[in-house]
Amino acid sequence: MKRKRIDLLDRFERVKRPLILDGAMGSLLQQKGVIKTDNILWSAVANLTNPKLVKQIHIEYIKSGADIITTNTFRTNPLVFRNSILDVNYNEFVQNSVSIALNAAKNKSVIVAGSNAPAEDCYQKDRKAAKYDLEYNHKKHIELLWESGVDIIWNETQSHMDEIKIICEFCSKNKLPFIISLFFDENINLLSGEPLPEAVDFISSYLPTAIGFNCIGESTMDKFLSSYFPKYNWGFYLNCGPSDYTAKEIKCAVNEKEYLKIVKQYLPLKPVFLGACCGSNPKHISAIKKYFDEHYKN
Repeated sequence: MKRKRIDLLDRFERVKRPLILDGAMGSLLQQKGVIKTDNILWSAVANLTNPKLVKQIHIEYIKSGADIITTNTFRTNPLVFRNSILDVNYNEFVQNSVSIALNAAKNKSVIVAGSNAPAEDCYQKDRKAAKYDLEYNHKKHIELLWESGVDIIWNETQSHMDEIKIICEFCSKNKLPFIISLFFDENINLLSGEPLPEAVDFISSYLPTAIGFNCIGESTMDKFLSSYFPKYNWGFYLNCGPSDYTAKEIKCAVNEKEYLKIVKQYLPLKPVFLGACCGSNPKHISAIKKYFDEHYKN
């Protein structure tokens, strides 16, 4: 029997608190020696070499209290796959990657979000891919994620307007529930140069399920929110790793107690979801869940 999809906003209304997103996958796999930074597939290689471990990490996040888990598909997009020279069927590669998360969430009311990353490196300012390649990359990947059974398309760490436009138009045209989660610099601009408020206003016009912010530090988040109050469904998952995004080793630099303090200061702004990004682990999610169990009592 095909799994019935879960609506994120319906779930949010029922639990009457922010939904808890999971934490990092790639940095955990790196710490376990499963993946290497110089592998173009990054965390996605583990879907082929260590699928049981990927599933176990998903399960650990669920046990820690995650309402939402993201598929380990941050680097299963067509452009990366093409350059990896993998001798496997591409459609099956994505489908099997999604199935790991779906199997982990089996018989549980856990939202499975299909991770769709930037076509190229997350922190790359200069776009190298041609427009046609960008369009094919996102449309094909999103289509496969949805057909594989995810509940929502989770477009994360997006920071180039050309890709954001492609994603918004495609998801909206095909009536797919989607989130755009943005990465931005200390000047509150996308890496492609546009001011963040301008990008947020553009995305809002396509009526996404929510707009998120991820992989940024607390100070950068504070700088944005100090002058721009969210007027839309929003969420965040901040960087818990090194502040140097080019660092090869991604280790935890913000422990669960420190991160919970950061999370608590944003709760008055009523986020729809929140989680943790690079360098985090199930302990971060467990600390948030424990606080929510005490703070949000029905």
